[in-house]
Amino acid sequence: MPTNDERLFSMLIYVLSFPFPILGPLLIWLLKRDESEFVDYHGKEYFNFFMSYFIYGVIGSILILLLVGIVIVIILGIMAIIFTIIAAVKSYQGEQYKFPLIIHFIKLGN
Repeated sequence: MPTNDERLFSMLIYVLSFPFPILGPLLIWLLKRDESEFVDYHGKEYFNFFMSYFIYGVIGSILILLLVGIVIVIILGIMAIIFTIIAAVKSYQGEQYKFPLIIHFIKLGN
């Protein structure tokens, strides 16, 4: 079971992603990843999520020319907000949350 500090820092990765999508989570992850496997897991999972949904957003933006992209971009935005909130709650509860539909650019585990 992760300590209270580990759970707090893991939750902050997700909470700080709302105002600072890259810098906030990156600072916490880089500072705490060597001290905690739990924080390292959530940092990697967040950045896999961020990169995947960024790519999906770019594709959706390109598809706006076909009018289908408008729906895709709106749905992606809603999904990103909901999944980030769920991940913050799960990490604070001490659980490892796996985002749906992500590409694992950064390998999880050692």
